[in-house]
Amino acid sequence: MRSATDLLDELNAVDESARIEAKRASDTGKSVMETVIAFANEPGLDGGYLLLGVDWAINDKGDTVYRPVGLPDPDKVQRDLASQCASMLNVALRPEMQLEQVGGKTLLVVYVPEADVTHKPVYKKATGLPGGAYRRIGSSDQRCVDEDLWVLRGESQPLHGPDSSILSDARADDFDPTAIAAYRRERARINPQAEELDYGDEDMLEALGALRRVDGALQPTLAGIVLFGKPLDLRRLLPMVRIDYIRVPGNEWVEDPENRFQSIDIRKPLILALPLAEASIIDELPNRPLKKCFSNASGTLSAKTRAAQTRLRSDCNGPSGRFAGPPAHFGRTYPWAHA
Repeated sequence: MRSATDLLDELNAVDESARIEAKRASDTGKSVMETVIAFANEPGLDGGYLLLGVDWAINDKGDTVYRPVGLPDPDKVQRDLASQCASMLNVALRPEMQLEQVGGKTLLVVYVPEADVTHKPVYKKATGLPGGAYRRIGSSDQRCVDEDLWVLRGESQPLHGPDSSILSDARADDFDPTAIAAYRRERARINPQAEELDYGDEDMLEALGALRRVDGALQPTLAGIVLFGKPLDLRRLLPMVRIDYIRVPGNEWVEDPENRFQSIDIRKPLILALPLAEASIIDELPNRPLKKCFSNASGTLSAKTRAAQTRLRSDCNGPSGRFAGPPAHFGRTYPWAHA
C-alpha cells in the first residue's frame, strides 16, 4: 500500500489520474462512494487510491497544487466509509485504510482493490443497475449505461437477443405450413399491401427473424420455432412450451378429490394456439347477458369475445369472484402458459 506522501507527490507532479483521486472529504458522501465503486469496477485497473484530507488550488502558472488540510474526525470518516462499503452496495467491499501525518495534518489513505469479475458490476443497491454502477474513465467517475455492464462482466455484448438464438437441433422443415399460411392470412387482413407477403416462405421467415443465416445456412431461431414450429418438433425441441387450459367446476379449487379439474393441453405453434385458447374460453361463457362485470353486454359472440379478453386480463368481482352467474354452471377457467 502506497504512502500518503508518495500519493501527494504524484498528485503534484501529474495531477489526478485513473488510479488516484484526492478529496477534502471531511465526511464520506456521495462523491467518495462513487469513486470507490468506480475503482472496484474498472477492468484491468487493479483498483485505485483515495487520498482524503487534501485540498487544491491553481497557482500563478495555472498548475493544480495539492496540499494537506487534514480530517477533523478521521476515526468517524473511517467508520462511515467501512460501514457504507459493507451495507450500501450489492456486494460488501473491504477497502484498506491507514492514517498518516503529513505536514502536521492527518490524512487517510484508502486503497480499493478491483472486485472479482464474478462480483461485478458493483453498484448502489438503492439505485440499482445500470445507474448505480460507475466506471473509472481517466480521472473521472462515469455512471454506467447498459453497454458498460457487459464490459464489467468480462463478456462481449451479444449481437442477438434470446428470441434470435439458434436452436442447434432445429431444421428448416420443422416449420408448420399451416402456421405460415395463418400468418399470411392475418397479415393480409391487417395490411393487404404488406411487403413481406410478396416473399417466398423462406425469405419471409428470414425477414421476420424466424430464420437466421449462420455460416451461410439458414437455421431456425427460438422465436421461429415457438411461432411456427410443428407440434411434434415443439415437443422435441421445447417440451415445456404449451398452454394448459384448466376448467374447475364449482367455486372451490378441490371440491371433488377424484375429479379436481379438466385440462386441455394446447401444444401447437403459438400463432395457432392462441386462437384455439380464445375459442375454448368463449365456449365456456354463458349464453345469457353477463351481469355486473359486463352490465351492457349482450349474449352475442362479440360481447363474449370482449368478456373473454377481459377475463384473461383481470378477475371480475362477481358472486364467486369470477363472472356473475351460478358457479356450478360456469365454474372457473385458468389458461396457463408454460415456457
